[in-house]
Amino acid sequence: MHEYMPYVFLIAVGFAAGFLNTVAGGGTLLTLPVLIFMGLPAPLAQGTNRVAILLQTFTAVRGFKSKGVSTYPFCLYVGISALFGSVIGAYLALDFEGKAFNRLLAVIMIMVLVLTVFNSNKSQANLIEQLTGKSLSISLIIFFFVGIYGGLINAGIGFLMLLILPYVNKMSLVRSNATKVFVVFVYTTGAVLVFAFNDKIDYGLAAVLSIGNVSGAWFGSRWSVKKGDKAIKFFLIVTVTALSIKLWFFN
Repeated sequence: MHEYMPYVFLIAVGFAAGFLNTVAGGGTLLTLPVLIFMGLPAPLAQGTNRVAILLQTFTAVRGFKSKGVSTYPFCLYVGISALFGSVIGAYLALDFEGKAFNRLLAVIMIMVLVLTVFNSNKSQANLIEQLTGKSLSISLIIFFFVGIYGGLINAGIGFLMLLILPYVNKMSLVRSNATKVFVVFVYTTGAVLVFAFNDKIDYGLAAVLSIGNVSGAWFGSRWSVKKGDKAIKFFLIVTVTALSIKLWFFN
Protein backbone atom coordinates (compact mmCIF):
# COMPACT_ATOMS: atom_id res chain seq x y z
CA MET A 1 0.00 0.00 0.00
CA HIS A 2 2.83 2.37 0.93
CA GLU A 3 4.24 2.22 -2.61
CA TYR A 4 1.26 4.27 -3.79
CA MET A 5 1.70 6.99 -1.17
CA PRO A 6 4.02 9.19 -3.30
CA TYR A 7 1.30 9.34 -5.95
CA VAL A 8 -1.39 10.14 -3.39
CA PHE A 9 0.87 12.89 -2.07
CA LEU A 10 1.43 14.18 -5.62
CA ILE A 11 -2.34 14.40 -6.16
CA ALA A 12 -2.72 16.32 -2.89
CA VAL A 13 0.05 18.74 -3.87
CA GLY A 14 -1.55 19.07 -7.30
CA PHE A 15 -4.90 19.99 -5.71
CA ALA A 16 -3.23 22.71 -3.64
CA ALA A 17 -1.35 23.97 -6.70
CA GLY A 18 -4.48 23.99 -8.86
CA PHE A 19 -6.36 25.98 -6.24
CA LEU A 20 -3.46 28.40 -5.70
CA ASN A 21 -2.88 28.94 -9.42
CA THR A 22 -6.55 29.65 -10.02
CA VAL A 23 -7.19 31.97 -7.07
CA ALA A 24 -3.82 33.73 -6.89
CA GLY A 25 -0.64 32.04 -8.14
CA GLY A 26 2.46 30.21 -6.97
CA GLY A 27 1.29 26.62 -7.39
CA THR A 28 4.35 25.77 -9.47
CA LEU A 29 6.49 26.57 -6.42
CA LEU A 30 4.87 23.54 -4.81
CA THR A 31 4.76 21.06 -7.68
CA LEU A 32 8.20 21.57 -9.24
CA PRO A 33 10.19 20.77 -6.07
CA VAL A 34 8.04 17.66 -5.50
CA LEU A 35 8.62 16.41 -9.06
CA ILE A 36 12.36 17.03 -8.74
CA PHE A 37 12.35 15.24 -5.36
CA MET A 38 10.73 12.27 -7.11
CA GLY A 39 13.81 12.02 -9.33
CA LEU A 40 13.01 14.12 -12.40
CA PRO A 41 15.69 16.43 -13.83
CA ALA A 42 14.58 20.08 -13.86
CA PRO A 43 13.68 20.27 -17.60
CA LEU A 44 11.69 17.01 -17.37
CA ALA A 45 9.94 18.26 -14.22
CA GLN A 46 9.13 21.50 -16.04
CA GLY A 47 7.57 19.68 -18.99
CA THR A 48 5.64 17.27 -16.76
CA ASN A 49 4.30 20.15 -14.68
CA ARG A 50 3.12 22.01 -17.79
CA VAL A 51 0.79 19.19 -18.79
CA ALA A 52 -0.95 19.48 -15.42
CA ILE A 53 -1.10 23.28 -15.77
CA LEU A 54 -2.63 22.96 -19.24
CA LEU A 55 -5.45 20.71 -18.01
CA GLN A 56 -5.82 22.77 -14.83
CA THR A 57 -6.29 26.05 -16.69
CA PHE A 58 -8.70 24.51 -19.19
CA THR A 59 -10.79 23.39 -16.23
CA ALA A 60 -10.55 26.79 -14.56
CA VAL A 61 -11.63 28.57 -17.75
CA ARG A 62 -14.70 26.34 -17.95
CA GLY A 63 -15.37 26.97 -14.27
CA PHE A 64 -15.30 30.76 -14.62
CA LYS A 65 -17.39 30.60 -17.79
CA SER A 66 -20.03 28.47 -16.05
CA LYS A 67 -20.34 31.29 -13.51
CA GLY A 68 -20.73 33.90 -16.24
CA VAL A 69 -17.22 35.38 -15.93
CA SER A 70 -15.41 35.86 -19.25
CA THR A 71 -13.30 38.62 -20.83
CA TYR A 72 -13.37 37.27 -24.39
CA PRO A 73 -12.07 38.45 -26.90
CA PHE A 74 -9.56 40.48 -24.86
CA CYS A 75 -8.21 37.36 -23.14
CA LEU A 76 -7.67 35.71 -26.54
CA TYR A 77 -5.69 38.67 -27.90
CA VAL A 78 -3.29 38.83 -24.95
CA GLY A 79 -3.19 35.03 -24.79
CA ILE A 80 -1.92 34.80 -28.36
CA SER A 81 0.70 37.45 -27.61
CA ALA A 82 1.84 35.43 -24.59
CA LEU A 83 1.87 32.27 -26.72
CA PHE A 84 4.57 33.65 -29.01
CA GLY A 85 6.67 34.57 -25.98
CA SER A 86 6.15 31.21 -24.30
CA VAL A 87 7.66 29.28 -27.21
CA ILE A 88 10.86 31.30 -26.80
CA GLY A 89 10.82 30.79 -23.04
CA ALA A 90 10.18 27.05 -23.30
CA TYR A 91 13.18 26.53 -25.56
CA LEU A 92 15.31 28.41 -23.04
CA ALA A 93 13.91 26.21 -20.26
CA LEU A 94 15.13 23.01 -21.92
CA ASP A 95 18.62 23.65 -20.54
CA PHE A 96 17.66 25.72 -17.51
CA GLU A 97 18.85 24.17 -14.25
CA GLY A 98 19.52 27.17 -12.01
CA LYS A 99 17.80 28.28 -8.79
CA ALA A 100 19.15 31.85 -8.67
CA PHE A 101 15.77 33.29 -9.60
CA ASN A 102 14.23 32.36 -6.22
CA ARG A 103 15.13 35.50 -4.27
CA LEU A 104 14.36 37.78 -7.18
CA LEU A 105 10.99 36.11 -7.51
CA ALA A 106 10.36 36.63 -3.77
CA VAL A 107 11.04 40.37 -4.16
CA ILE A 108 8.74 40.58 -7.20
CA MET A 109 5.97 38.79 -5.34
CA ILE A 110 6.21 41.17 -2.37
CA MET A 111 6.10 44.16 -4.75
CA VAL A 112 3.01 42.73 -6.42
CA LEU A 113 1.39 42.19 -3.03
CA VAL A 114 2.10 45.75 -1.85
CA LEU A 115 0.74 47.27 -5.05
CA THR A 116 -2.32 45.00 -5.01
CA VAL A 117 -3.15 45.90 -1.41
CA PHE A 118 -2.54 49.59 -2.13
CA ASN A 119 -4.87 49.38 -5.10
CA SER A 120 -7.55 47.88 -2.83
CA ASN A 121 -8.13 51.35 -1.40
CA LYS A 122 -9.58 52.43 -4.73
CA SER A 123 -13.20 51.72 -5.47
CA GLN A 124 -13.23 49.32 -8.38
CA ALA A 125 -16.97 49.68 -8.66
CA ASN A 126 -16.44 53.07 -10.35
CA LEU A 127 -13.66 51.92 -12.67
CA ILE A 128 -14.37 51.26 -16.34
CA GLU A 129 -12.46 48.38 -17.89
CA GLN A 130 -10.02 49.41 -20.60
CA LEU A 131 -9.77 46.49 -23.01
CA THR A 132 -9.29 48.27 -26.34
CA GLY A 133 -7.14 50.96 -27.92
CA LYS A 134 -3.98 52.06 -26.12
CA SER A 135 -4.58 49.81 -23.10
CA LEU A 136 -4.90 46.76 -25.35
CA SER A 137 -1.71 47.67 -27.24
CA ILE A 138 0.21 48.05 -23.97
CA SER A 139 -1.16 44.72 -22.73
CA LEU A 140 -0.14 42.93 -25.93
CA ILE A 141 3.46 44.07 -25.48
CA ILE A 142 3.55 43.25 -21.77
CA PHE A 143 2.00 39.82 -22.21
CA PHE A 144 4.56 38.85 -24.86
CA PHE A 145 7.23 39.17 -22.16
CA VAL A 146 4.93 37.54 -19.63
CA GLY A 147 4.77 34.62 -22.05
CA ILE A 148 8.57 34.37 -22.23
CA TYR A 149 8.73 34.13 -18.44
CA GLY A 150 5.82 31.69 -18.42
CA GLY A 151 7.53 29.43 -20.92
CA LEU A 152 10.83 29.62 -19.04
CA ILE A 153 9.77 29.21 -15.41
CA ASN A 154 6.05 29.97 -14.90
CA ALA A 155 6.46 30.12 -11.11
CA GLY A 156 4.60 33.08 -9.62
CA ILE A 157 3.34 34.34 -12.95
CA GLY A 158 -0.21 34.54 -11.65
CA PHE A 159 0.86 37.23 -9.17
CA LEU A 160 2.30 39.31 -12.01
CA MET A 161 -0.89 39.09 -14.04
CA LEU A 162 -2.98 40.04 -11.01
CA LEU A 163 -0.92 43.22 -10.89
CA ILE A 164 -0.94 43.99 -14.63
CA LEU A 165 -4.63 43.48 -15.36
CA PRO A 166 -6.09 45.67 -12.57
CA TYR A 167 -3.57 48.46 -13.20
CA VAL A 168 -3.42 48.51 -17.00
CA ASN A 169 -6.92 47.29 -17.84
CA LYS A 170 -8.82 48.27 -14.67
CA MET A 171 -10.18 44.78 -14.11
CA SER A 172 -11.57 43.45 -10.84
CA LEU A 173 -9.59 40.62 -9.29
CA VAL A 174 -12.30 38.10 -10.16
CA ARG A 175 -12.24 39.07 -13.84
CA SER A 176 -8.45 39.30 -13.74
CA ASN A 177 -8.37 35.71 -12.49
CA ALA A 178 -10.66 34.59 -15.32
CA THR A 179 -8.38 36.33 -17.83
CA LYS A 180 -5.26 34.96 -16.18
CA VAL A 181 -6.27 31.31 -16.43
CA PHE A 182 -7.29 31.72 -20.08
CA VAL A 183 -3.95 33.35 -20.97
CA VAL A 184 -2.00 30.63 -19.14
CA PHE A 185 -4.01 27.96 -20.95
CA VAL A 186 -3.18 29.49 -24.35
CA TYR A 187 0.53 30.00 -23.81
CA THR A 188 0.99 26.69 -21.98
CA THR A 189 -0.26 24.92 -25.10
CA GLY A 190 2.81 26.19 -26.94
CA ALA A 191 5.15 25.35 -24.06
CA VAL A 192 3.79 21.79 -23.78
CA LEU A 193 4.40 21.21 -27.50
CA VAL A 194 8.02 22.38 -27.16
CA PHE A 195 8.63 20.08 -24.18
CA ALA A 196 6.84 17.18 -25.89
CA PHE A 197 8.86 17.48 -29.10
CA ASN A 198 12.03 17.38 -27.03
CA ASP A 199 10.96 14.35 -24.93
CA LYS A 200 10.82 16.35 -21.69
CA ILE A 201 7.53 15.02 -20.29
CA ASP A 202 6.90 12.08 -17.96
CA TYR A 203 3.34 11.32 -19.03
CA GLY A 204 2.63 8.94 -16.15
CA LEU A 205 3.47 11.47 -13.45
CA ALA A 206 1.80 14.20 -15.51
CA ALA A 207 -1.46 12.22 -15.45
CA VAL A 208 -1.27 11.70 -11.68
CA LEU A 209 -0.43 15.35 -11.00
CA SER A 210 -3.21 16.49 -13.34
CA ILE A 211 -5.84 14.73 -11.22
CA GLY A 212 -4.96 17.03 -8.35
CA ASN A 213 -4.46 20.19 -10.43
CA VAL A 214 -7.76 19.82 -12.25
CA SER A 215 -9.68 19.19 -9.02
CA GLY A 216 -8.09 22.20 -7.34
CA ALA A 217 -8.80 24.44 -10.33
CA TRP A 218 -12.44 23.38 -10.49
CA PHE A 219 -12.90 24.21 -6.82
CA GLY A 220 -10.82 27.41 -6.97
CA SER A 221 -12.66 28.94 -9.94
CA ARG A 222 -16.00 28.61 -8.15
CA TRP A 223 -14.64 29.71 -4.79
CA SER A 224 -13.14 32.93 -6.18
CA VAL A 225 -16.34 33.94 -7.99
CA LYS A 226 -18.45 33.19 -4.93
CA LYS A 227 -16.19 34.98 -2.43
CA GLY A 228 -15.26 37.98 -4.59
CA ASP A 229 -12.34 40.44 -4.54
CA LYS A 230 -11.99 40.82 -0.76
CA ALA A 231 -11.43 37.11 -0.24
CA ILE A 232 -8.96 36.99 -3.14
CA LYS A 233 -6.96 39.91 -1.69
CA PHE A 234 -6.80 38.19 1.69
CA PHE A 235 -5.71 34.95 0.01
CA LEU A 236 -3.04 36.89 -1.91
CA ILE A 237 -1.62 38.34 1.30
CA VAL A 238 -1.36 34.94 2.99
CA THR A 239 -0.05 33.10 -0.08
CA VAL A 240 2.51 35.66 -1.21
CA THR A 241 3.86 36.16 2.30
CA ALA A 242 4.29 32.43 2.91
CA LEU A 243 5.84 31.68 -0.49
CA SER A 244 8.16 34.71 -0.33
CA ILE A 245 9.52 33.61 3.05
CA LYS A 246 10.05 30.12 1.67
CA LEU A 247 11.86 31.43 -1.43
CA TRP A 248 14.09 33.85 0.49
CA PHE A 249 15.10 31.71 3.45
CA PHE A 250 14.57 28.08 2.37
CA ASN A 251 15.55 27.84 -1.32
